[in-house]
Amino acid sequence: MSSTSDVHNANANGRAENLNTAEPQPSKASGQFHSVKGTVVEMIGHMAGAPTWQQAGRDEHVAGEAEIQAAEAQAYVQGTLDRGQGKLDAVVGAVTGDREREVAGNLRHDLGKARQEANKPV
Repeated sequence: MSSTSDVHNANANGRAENLNTAEPQPSKASGQFHSVKGTVVEMIGHMAGAPTWQQAGRDEHVAGEAEIQAAEAQAYVQGTLDRGQGKLDAVVGAVTGDREREVAGNLRHDLGKARQEANKPV
C-alpha cells in the first residue's frame, strides 16, 4: 500500500478518518447526529433558561448541518469521478473487445450516476 492511497477508518467519534492525514472526513450520519443533538440541547437550554446551553446547542446544530452538506458534496464529486472512469472503461472495453471491462465500466458509470442523484445539491 503506497502512502498516497486513500485509506479510511472510523475514529472514536464514528467519523471516517483518512489514515494518511488523520483528518476527519465529513459523514452524513455523524452530521445528522450532531444536528439533532444540537437541537435537543438548544431546547433544554430554552426550557431551563440557560442561554449558554441554547447557544451551544445552536452551534452544534449548525456544525452538524455543515457536516451533512460537506459529506453530500464529497459523495457527489466521487459520483462524478466514478461516472467518468466508468464511461472511459466502457469505451475502452468496447473498442478492445473486452466485454468484461465494458460491462464493469457501465456498472461503475451507473453507480456513479446513482451516487450523484442521491447527493444532488438542493
